[in-house]
Amino acid sequence: MNKTVLITGASKGIGRAIALEYAKRKYNIMICARNGAALENTADEIRALGAACLAVTCDVGKYTDVERLFSEATGHFGDIDVLINNAGISHIGLLQDMSIEEWNNIVNTNLSSVFSCCKLAIPGMVRKQRGSIINISSVWGVAGASCEAAYSATKGGINSFTKALAKELAPSGINVNAIACGAIYTEMNAFLSEEDRQALTDEIPSGRFGRPEEVAELVLDLSENHHY
Repeated sequence: MNKTVLITGASKGIGRAIALEYAKRKYNIMICARNGAALENTADEIRALGAACLAVTCDVGKYTDVERLFSEATGHFGDIDVLINNAGISHIGLLQDMSIEEWNNIVNTNLSSVFSCCKLAIPGMVRKQRGSIINISSVWGVAGASCEAAYSATKGGINSFTKALAKELAPSGINVNAIACGAIYTEMNAFLSEEDRQALTDEIPSGRFGRPEEVAELVLDLSENHHY
């Protein structure tokens, strides 16, 4: 039987690339995002690669939406074998100018969503005594980024959450990892001016942004090679 992978925030960027990488390996693929039209485009690409796919429009920052997502996923494919917590939003600006609504939105979308999805995926993995959870984080969760305090806080939270949960689930044969991405060429960075993009590139040792496909290859390797 094919394994099932659930990927949040899969309508574009890193999430889309991850979904397509698993599709090539013929996993059953469950994807979700807030943008239904873009999500369906990703679903069509997945099916074109010969993989089964179910796409659900939802907001993973809302626990009731995540419950609905998992109900549809398990009803369609059974227990989740691999969970990729990728959904995330950024917020650029001074902390003093940030509203409490904006703070809550980014915390719910980036961090609380990881709790919700893990909570609902873990029982099925424990039953099988195997599984893989991969959280997409950021170097800003380690180093912090000026004018991105909230984003940095959520990614730092993901890093600590990942370490703690990895210890908790290791006895059950479940791997928990995070990938702290650097600058990846996605729509999230599209707002940068050419000057800002070049300045950021100059600080990267390899002299270029990463590609979503490179992150996707690492995610697949983490979930399939259980010696990590």
